[in-house]
Formats: sequence, structure tokens, C-alpha cells
Amino acid sequence: MWEDDTKDALRTKILPLLGILVVIIALVGGWYWWSNRPKPPPVAVAPPPPPPVTEEPAPVTNPVATPAAGGGSALPALNDSDQVVRDSLIGVYGRSTVEQFLVPTNIVRNIVVTVDNLPRKKVAVDRRPVKPTPPQTVVTTQGDLIYLSEANFERYTPIVHAVQTTNVKALAVVYQRLYPLFQQAYENLGYPGKYFNDRLVETIDNLLETPEVQAPIALTQPRVMYEYADAALERRSAGQKLLIRMGPANARAIKDKLREFRAEVATKK
Repeated sequence: MWEDDTKDALRTKILPLLGILVVIIALVGGWYWWSNRPKPPPVAVAPPPPPPVTEEPAPVTNPVATPAAGGGSALPALNDSDQVVRDSLIGVYGRSTVEQFLVPTNIVRNIVVTVDNLPRKKVAVDRRPVKPTPPQTVVTTQGDLIYLSEANFERYTPIVHAVQTTNVKALAVVYQRLYPLFQQAYENLGYPGKYFNDRLVETIDNLLETPEVQAPIALTQPRVMYEYADAALERRSAGQKLLIRMGPANARAIKDKLREFRAEVATKK
């Protein structure tokens, strides 16, 4: 009886000690394993990404003197600007001329797209701000040879007359007042930080470099559309080829007005 009691008393004292020893051994063994475990290869830490590069706005060569805030009525949103642009152009050209030539929708966007395209090889025909010139291109033939007929130049007489009678200073005032709309449309076209008026001046300069080509102007027709037989002419920009197609007299009249307008909107001469 006493022996059993003694055994129970020993168990009561020893079992807690064994538990403590187990815990200590586990902790020591764990520490030993942690201290002597094979070191894992260093984890490659990617360097922090560089700070985002903010595209600096292109330097402005030909700034437009837009009216000061409060100097006139606020401009509408670009999507709602057709009416104010049309009314402004009527003030310069008259209602009949505007209705005869101007495509009445998406006016600012179409002007911006066309100005941007003219120094390039092709113009987006469906984005031209001016209605097509009727009728189709007039040519003459001599055997297998094709020439641009001088009668073709007469197709452009009405619009050239409208250009010749333009009050350039009044047009420049309208352009300056509406300029924020043109700038927004240009940036929306894919030129953030670029300045539309600089592109306009570049386009005018490109058009002014158009050579004066005297008739007869030889053509070819490899497909549906006519091309200039002279490869050097065919390589020229879309705007220059258009001026050549209008004939030398019409091209001179257009260039004269372009020079006048450039003087109003360009800082760099």
C-alpha cells in the first residue's frame, strides 16, 4: 500500500519534470537544426521599378495667343462644338459659302486630321472637312498617253475663289479663339504634349514647297486611281499632289493665302 503510494508520488513529481525536459530538448534540438540547416540560396530580389517617365511636353515653336479667360463666352465641349465653329466660319465666309463647301459634322476633328495628313503620303478621304469637288477628274488621252486636262483645273474654281476672298485676319481671330478645341482634338489624335499650331505651320510650309508644274501633266492608271507618270511627283506629299492637280494658277492663289495665314499664326518665320 505504501509502495503504491510512493510510486504515485514519484509519478506526480517525475512526470512534470519529464514534460519540461521534452520541451527543453525539443527547443534545443530545434535551435540546433535551425542553426545548422543548409542555407537556402539567396532569393533574388528584383530592384524597385524606376519611377515612371513623364513625357515632357514638346517645346512650342509657334504659340497661339488665345483670348484671356473671361474675355469672351466659354467654348463648348469638343463633341458639341460643330455649331459654334460653323457659326464662326459663317462670320468669315458667309452662310452660302460655308453650306456649299463645309462638311457640317466633326468639323474640328476633321480639320485636325486633314492638317496632320497633308504632309504625309495619304489623306483620309472620309475625314476631309470640305465636300468633294465635282465632277470626277478630267483627263485627255493621246493614244496610250494620259494627261491631266486643263479643264480639270476649272473644277476647283469655286473653292479657290472662296479662298481668295478670305479675310485672313478675321480667320486668324476665329482660329485663335477656338484654338483650345483644335489642341484637344490634336492630342486626342495621339499626340499628347504636342502642339497643333506647330503642326499647322509645318503643313503650310510643306504646301508652299510644292513645285509649279506646267501642263500637260502626264498620268498613269495602274489601278483605278490615276497617278503622276513622273515618279518624283508621285513621291510628293498628299497635299503637294493635290495642289499640282489643281493647276499652276490655282496653286499660286492658294499659296498666296497660305503665306498670309502663316504670317498670322506663326512666330517662327
